[in-house]
Amino acid sequence: MQQKINIVNKKAKFEYHLMDQFTAGIQLSGTEIKSIRNNKASIAEAYCVVSDGEVFIRNMQIQAYENSSFYNHKLKRDRKLLLNRKEIDKLEKFMKDKGNTIVPLKMFISDKGWAKLVISTAKGKKLYDKRNDLKDKDDKRAMDRAMKRF
Repeated sequence: MQQKINIVNKKAKFEYHLMDQFTAGIQLSGTEIKSIRNNKASIAEAYCVVSDGEVFIRNMQIQAYENSSFYNHKLKRDRKLLLNRKEIDKLEKFMKDKGNTIVPLKMFISDKGWAKLVISTAKGKKLYDKRNDLKDKDDKRAMDRAMKRF
């Protein structure tokens, strides 16, 4: 019954220096979980905010469930993340510094059937850091090709 849900933010490692990671539950409505189980969600443009002692994810897009009636959900509404008080306090303290953000990395379905989101504290990379990452990636690819020849 367990199917593989593969909703990943591929640009997160390229755009940010990732630090601490947390696994959070997501507060969803009925049709949203059905769309997530069909891989109809995107976290590419999403980010997290802390307000009033709660953590919310913004710009996470979950497509409308195709077999639902008129009780559909909004595509890009704010969704509450379920974290412990210690984790929320740590994230709130981290967000006080300028240039820090919280980015989602991966969404998956747990063994119990709950939707979970892996989030990470991050600091934005500069342009020269991104160029160094691309250069390292190209060098690694060239070495792998050279090793295959022999």
